[in-house]
Amino acid sequence: MILFISAKQPQIESLVDERFGRSPWLIKNDTETNLWEAFHNPGADQSGGAGVAAAQFVIDQKSNVVISGDFGPHAANAFQAANIAMRLFNNEVSTVQQAIDQFKQDRLLSFK
Repeated sequence: MILFISAKQPQIESLVDERFGRSPWLIKNDTETNLWEAFHNPGADQSGGAGVAAAQFVIDQKSNVVISGDFGPHAANAFQAANIAMRLFNNEVSTVQQAIDQFKQDRLLSFK
């Protein structure tokens, strides 16, 4: 399964970023191999449409799940149309690795 997590830095130990569309980095994690890769968020520097640009990037990467603190309505609509699950950080998550671990334990809330 391919996850994307919004992050403040390009490392697996990075602090998560509560903002999806404006997070500086998106960390991709393959839960089967545990390999990860950091991508600069293409929406972070846009004057408008940040959530849609970031969502389209994640969709193009064939993600199954995206994890963040919040999703704007346009990004959420794009993910729903692409059948990509959205999960929210819980109060036990401060790093990307913790978000991955909490996801694997099914302890993250679904974004409605």
